[in-house]
Amino acid sequence: MSLPSSRTRIIQVTCAIIWCLFAAGPIFGFAALKPILIDQGVYHEVCSTAASSSSTKACVEQDLKLNKMFTIGAVVTNATALIVGHILDNYGPRICGIIGSILIAIGALELSSFLKWIPLDPYLTGYVFLALGGPFVFISSFQLANSFPKYSGMILALLTGAFDTSSAVFLCYRLIYQKIEKIPLNIFFGIYLIIPVFIFLCQVFIMPNSSYKTIGTVQKLGIEGLDENGNLIEGDDGANFAVETDERTSLLSAPQGGEQGRPRGTSYTNDGTRRKSIYEEIIEDEITHKSGNIFGILDGESIANQLKSPFFILMCAFTTIQMIRINYFVATIRSQETWLIGEELGQKINEIFDIALPLGGIVAIPFIGIILDNNKTVNVLTILLITSIFIGICGVLQNFSINLIGIFLLVVYRPFYYTAVSDYSAKVFGFTTFGTVYGLMMCISGIFNYAQTILDFITQRYENSNPIPINLLLVSLTVVFGTSLIGYILSQQKNIHRKRLELEADSAPEQEIPN
Repeated sequence: MSLPSSRTRIIQVTCAIIWCLFAAGPIFGFAALKPILIDQGVYHEVCSTAASSSSTKACVEQDLKLNKMFTIGAVVTNATALIVGHILDNYGPRICGIIGSILIAIGALELSSFLKWIPLDPYLTGYVFLALGGPFVFISSFQLANSFPKYSGMILALLTGAFDTSSAVFLCYRLIYQKIEKIPLNIFFGIYLIIPVFIFLCQVFIMPNSSYKTIGTVQKLGIEGLDENGNLIEGDDGANFAVETDERTSLLSAPQGGEQGRPRGTSYTNDGTRRKSIYEEIIEDEITHKSGNIFGILDGESIANQLKSPFFILMCAFTTIQMIRINYFVATIRSQETWLIGEELGQKINEIFDIALPLGGIVAIPFIGIILDNNKTVNVLTILLITSIFIGICGVLQNFSINLIGIFLLVVYRPFYYTAVSDYSAKVFGFTTFGTVYGLMMCISGIFNYAQTILDFITQRYENSNPIPINLLLVSLTVVFGTSLIGYILSQQKNIHRKRLELEADSAPEQEIPN
């Protein structure tokens, strides 16, 4: 599609950043919202008579029900990714965004008690609709990465940073609630309706009807610095193109060209099928080396073969455990820390976490880029595994300082983990099937996330709120699936290296020049 004016594109990107900041993932600020829900008496009726005298501290039944509300919201958010990708590819970003705005509006109306005549749990229903709408408005914004091709990396970073920061919506509400005025839930979410209305109006009057790029193309742009045709990004004639072009920094310097819509250096078969361009050959060779020879290892395979591969199964299992660990901690941080270090210090940790979570993604962005750009895929996964294990160890020790270190690592680890999984999926499975493979991985992980409700119940009912046994179980599963994944990748790298040596040995006699 032809690009609209620079002014229009700037407005589009700005609007997307604003709505991602307020609507992409506010449900992950649950730890900040939970004290307000308790103070407002949400689900207080489930407490026994003996425990119902205080509304400032949740009874076990109330705590479990509130945590379940977040768990279902987290499940829905991740499981929706696959549906969003399908709608986005088939109906475009505008329809996707409009659907998202309507879902968020329904969620806000439920939580503001405006739809109380509907015989449903307004809190659970409202939270689920907020969770449903988030991916629609967030993922549909990715295509804006190519609204300014030379600054694709920056735009993606801003959108991702806005998503991570969106958990601060409930933090700001809690600070106002505790420090200034106790604004009731119905008033707050009534005001929050401004956000879905803003998104709807932006979609109708400002945003493009068709995508600048597909999700797979955006990922290709992020890793290779090339468009779907193997073009360089606009602004470079390719004269200074070098093999050592960095796969990430090329987002800010590489460029699109080619006469008559065809990439420079690209050849075509007789039936018009595009072969890889010169730029693709050079960059992919470099990325293959950087990734440890697994770049594109399953590219071109059928979806069925990709999903049956240990590359998918093991990464999906590892991703599932990490998602459960992160969301389980978000839901239960207060009770976990209270048991480990006492109520006063537990509350302090909770308050620090509420602030650190939205900041974590912003702080982590440059470090994530450096790690992904300068390490082989297996090394990235090793860093991911070691960090995850260390965070798990910090979470079972009864020491304030160590717990605090674990908190700071967790908020940085969360965006690192999501980005690493995305990067791995694109490099191993290719860009053509990226949306399906990555979306399915997130969907499966999200569905299994419901297991944290069972873990929470076991902790509260059978472990007397002691979080250590469950945390040790999750860390153990992390070690099992993480080491299995890394071990499998290393074995495949050895196989590739062995086959390459065999090919070189077989071709050696053919290269001899006869007398």
